[in-house]
Amino acid sequence: MDTCIKAVQAAEQAGAQYADARLVRLVSEDLALRNGNVVCAEAAEEFGLGVRVLVDGSWGFAALPLAEGAGLAAAREQAPAVAARAVELARAVGSAQVRGVQLGPAEGTVGEYATPFEINPFEVSLTDKLALLQEAEASMVGAQETVSREAGLGLRREQQWQASSEGARQHQVLLRSGAGIATTAAAHGHVERRSWPASFGGNYKSAGWEHITGLDLAAHGERMRDESVALCSAPACPAGQRDLILMGNQLMLQIHESVGHPNELDRVFGHEVDLAGSSFATTDKLGTFRYGSDLVNLVADSTVPGGLDTRGFDDECVPSGSWHVVKDGIFTGYHTSREWAARIGEERSRATARAEGFGNPPIIRITNLSLMPGDWRLDDLIADTEDGVLCDTVRMWSIDQRRLNFQFTTEIGWEIKNGKLGRMLRSPTYQDTTPEFWNRCDAICDADHWQLWGVPNCGKGNPMQVAEMSHGAAPARFRSVNFVQ
Repeated sequence: MDTCIKAVQAAEQAGAQYADARLVRLVSEDLALRNGNVVCAEAAEEFGLGVRVLVDGSWGFAALPLAEGAGLAAAREQAPAVAARAVELARAVGSAQVRGVQLGPAEGTVGEYATPFEINPFEVSLTDKLALLQEAEASMVGAQETVSREAGLGLRREQQWQASSEGARQHQVLLRSGAGIATTAAAHGHVERRSWPASFGGNYKSAGWEHITGLDLAAHGERMRDESVALCSAPACPAGQRDLILMGNQLMLQIHESVGHPNELDRVFGHEVDLAGSSFATTDKLGTFRYGSDLVNLVADSTVPGGLDTRGFDDECVPSGSWHVVKDGIFTGYHTSREWAARIGEERSRATARAEGFGNPPIIRITNLSLMPGDWRLDDLIADTEDGVLCDTVRMWSIDQRRLNFQFTTEIGWEIKNGKLGRMLRSPTYQDTTPEFWNRCDAICDADHWQLWGVPNCGKGNPMQVAEMSHGAAPARFRSVNFVQ
């Protein structure tokens, strides 16, 4: 903490009206097998200091990587130079200023936060980690159509100290663990993939090794193998309008792309147009726009247990919290930072400014954002559906630069006729526009079906920054959705 305080004091002495500093030590492990061979075995570590300053309405940022073993003494020694560089850069860009930055009220919280866990995954032996993945990968053996069997896990631990010129003094230790399996089959001119518990690496949570063992990967390998093979001869999902039931591991990405990104306030003001697009959810819609049906309640919460963005404070020293993005179908809240909250007259940031590592300034990021559960059982929801498709596990997707028009394809689907699950369907693909889609929601399963799904690889910014967040969801039904081939 002394290093951060020293950097902040040096920035003030150099002329900054505001300054914050973050010292970050980040360690990660990634391990993966494919067809019995180790294809990834990485252990990375980075350590460094980032200083952000505000000088006459302009931001300046500078960072310093620190060699492992250099220790805190080296960081303290170089902190004033990093702060001085940040002030120099803020003054350099001042001549291009169009509108000066104004921050919300001071955030001087002092505190600590640590991710709760039972078993430290970094203390689990490599032998045990390999044994778990080998068992999971072996569970998918047995079909000649199988061309690939994959099992992998990922771990991340971030220790962060931060201080600000407003008196904030904070220390956090954030831990996440995750794992998954996937198998690919080729037959009859088709190549089909099945993943569990979710695609793109599995499911991740803020938790320890107990989360990975609790996934019981090997228990699901045989089913994934058989479904990938069966998909190669399954009929393609027919085009036309029918009801859609989305399972949680697909609905979570729907939330991410069509609700999370559109209400990052910097996008709304065009700050992200160059890379990731803007947003249809303009400020004139706040508080009045019908985003979805009365059943749709979407809550952002950086305190929910297990969320990948569950923490004590964001990277602007603002304490975590929760709020409705959509309440009873009405659009009611943005993701904000201290700078952007002030642009719309809100008194305080929603604590959603985060940076990747020490070497980037914080920008607005989606936090844990969830669709609140309803009161249906999945079996009852299927029985209540006359003509529909149940879709499971995202395969690919596309959404326009305003987050309005989209198309999603899932790995697998099942036809629903007269309230019963029928034949397996290959590559179910549905299209819609964001508000029309969420207004089609007429049923959501209950809390027993609800769970958090982690997104460990969300990209935003220029230069690109990667952030992590979770989305909670239970299976839900959407009426009269358009399917295409």
